[in-house]
Amino acid sequence: MAKIPFDEKELAVAYTIPNRFDPAAPGTDVYTFPMDPVENYKNLFFGEPEWMPMGIETSFFCPAVIPDNIARGFVFAANRPDPKDFGGKDMFGIEWEYVPLVGGSMVRPGKPFMEDANEWYDKLVWPDIDSWDWEGDAKINEQFLAPDKANMLWLLNGAWYERLVSFMDFEGAAMALIDDDQKQAVKDLFDKTTDHYIRIVDKCCEVYGDKIAGFTVHDDWGAQAAPFFSPAVGEEMIVPYMKRLTDHIKSKGKIAELHSCGKLEPQAKNFVKAGWQLWSPMAMNDFDQLFELVGDKLVVSMAVPNDPAAPEEEQIKAGEDFAAKYWTKDKKFIGSAFGVMTNARRKGMYIASRKV
Repeated sequence: MAKIPFDEKELAVAYTIPNRFDPAAPGTDVYTFPMDPVENYKNLFFGEPEWMPMGIETSFFCPAVIPDNIARGFVFAANRPDPKDFGGKDMFGIEWEYVPLVGGSMVRPGKPFMEDANEWYDKLVWPDIDSWDWEGDAKINEQFLAPDKANMLWLLNGAWYERLVSFMDFEGAAMALIDDDQKQAVKDLFDKTTDHYIRIVDKCCEVYGDKIAGFTVHDDWGAQAAPFFSPAVGEEMIVPYMKRLTDHIKSKGKIAELHSCGKLEPQAKNFVKAGWQLWSPMAMNDFDQLFELVGDKLVVSMAVPNDPAAPEEEQIKAGEDFAAKYWTKDKKFIGSAFGVMTNARRKGMYIASRKV
């Protein structure tokens, strides 16, 4: 399909999104795009995009119908509970404690559900997802799921390492990945949890339909300095099961995004092997290294450096330089929705990426 030539008229502001954190602060300008922004975002993975997505084309959705989201204190939906109701049991009956100060939950360590991964065959009770009120949740969120946004449905806690940590505490989960007496049990568990998440994906596609563009699945693999485990361990123990889920998500015409915290440059090739289309990492990663390493195979959502106090012309130029560096014919990284960008910075990124 022929590219749409850039026209300065596109820079006309169609509307402004208010700053939800500070109503007195400037809002985010949305341009008169030459095509549907949802279609452009999907084209990043399934076609040819016209501009670099900058965080204003997407929205995330964490429905309350999935018990993990309430347990983890991470519901973003029309029916978001009061934070005092966060915490409690996740879908597997594991108890989470909500910590208001940090706005999230954790399993209190010291009394893990399992001491040995082999225990899961007898101890684990599998959730009946058909008993959850999916239709009711879809009806409640009909207006919440914006038609002009690529709504990404987030699946917290995931099916693999984070889930194992919730069952075994961190030390037990890390040991189970490399202990010859536990490794087969872990693989069997991940195989079944992947089956379980495939069913959840199917149910979400059934009830939310075209209102969701894809799935953002969480599985943290590292801390601030390094990964929790080696690339070889990740490739053997987790990648095959991730690949089953990403293949299934893409077979539904949906985007497969991974959110994995930590400094994970050594694991980036595993994320490619696992079939992810987009990785949302944390800012401590070396994005130049990642661009060279996997830029032609994986889209990475990166926090954009920003200087709101700089003159507008400098901010526009900085945005243009950013897009010129990370938005090329064969490699495409995008500006993160989590990066606080000024309208001038976005303007430069938009103009430069439209002209590529």
